[in-house]
Amino acid sequence: RDPRHRPWGEGGGLMGPGRCGVRLERYASLACRCRRATTAAPASGRTRREARAMASSTTTTTTTMRIDSHLHVWAPKERADEYPYYGSLIGSAKANEPPMPGHVEVLLQEMESAGVSKAVIIQPGNHMFDHAYVSHVLREHPDKFVGVLLANPAGGPSAGARELERLVTEEGYVGVRFNPYLWDRDNGETMDNAVGRAMYERAGQLGVPVSHMPFKGLLGHLKEITALADAFPQTKFIVDHFGFCKCGDLQSEEWQALLSLGREYPQAYVKLSAAFRVSEQEYPYADVRQATRNLIESFGKERLMWGTDFPWVTEQPRGYVGAWSIIAASDEAAGEALLTREEEEHIFHKTARSLFPKLGKQG
Repeated sequence: RDPRHRPWGEGGGLMGPGRCGVRLERYASLACRCRRATTAAPASGRTRREARAMASSTTTTTTTMRIDSHLHVWAPKERADEYPYYGSLIGSAKANEPPMPGHVEVLLQEMESAGVSKAVIIQPGNHMFDHAYVSHVLREHPDKFVGVLLANPAGGPSAGARELERLVTEEGYVGVRFNPYLWDRDNGETMDNAVGRAMYERAGQLGVPVSHMPFKGLLGHLKEITALADAFPQTKFIVDHFGFCKCGDLQSEEWQALLSLGREYPQAYVKLSAAFRVSEQEYPYADVRQATRNLIESFGKERLMWGTDFPWVTEQPRGYVGAWSIIAASDEAAGEALLTREEEEHIFHKTARSLFPKLGKQG
């Protein structure tokens, strides 16, 4: 089979956390709360006032704006006919059901509880190249969200670039995601082939950054990433989720490779997102602390931004609200602050506003 047409989640998943068996009762619980949104508690099960109080008890007493630089939304299963899914999903009992609630109504509740003003929506793998649901959300909430499209490497060199341009110029998307596993790697295709180069170059010409998702390890895609960066230096690029570099060994080859990107490529950025994917410790992921400091030293505060990876984070300890308290909770344990006020402001909102100027024009 063409790997572009395999069920989403096969072989470890295209966008999922690489594990199965998510309990479906979680979906029913969150979906029920969402339907009671006008009167019920937020998705955490607490009142909004209690959620904010808990968040403030574990965060610094700051008024720093919060922009979530990395999350996904997908349609509720009740609207699958209108917004179809791409095959069977991780943790689902059958096709056409998401592994957990990820629709915008749930997200908005979580953002309110966490004090998050705006967010960058990454087109999810379960809707694949059908951007209809994300586009719908962007139209309904233009002051809250901007969107990053999923690059389509199928077809000739011009096909993907044309669709990329259409989504940027006609539907207002502000970035492009390169998922390397959508290229036919079994037949030697890589992100820096003719199709990838055409899309990467066009992104730079349109002034939108390209995000890389090295889900199975940064080292396996480093040559592709640097080849594109060398060929088209005007295109800014982002490495998602700490580069998927495990924080248990900060001297590892993959960590040294990630840090070198910051020193060698001024157009390179990193998302400090989905800490639960890279930490080898329990919440609040103390090993992420030194990793963050190392990244600041290599990239500078101006090229780093915080993200949660909603809705996957809702299955983790402390959930969405807790994802915004990771640094503060580790500060408390360490007895000292990891970030200066200026660093916090850049990581929590200024970098995202600089990289995605449309965020600065909203609200």
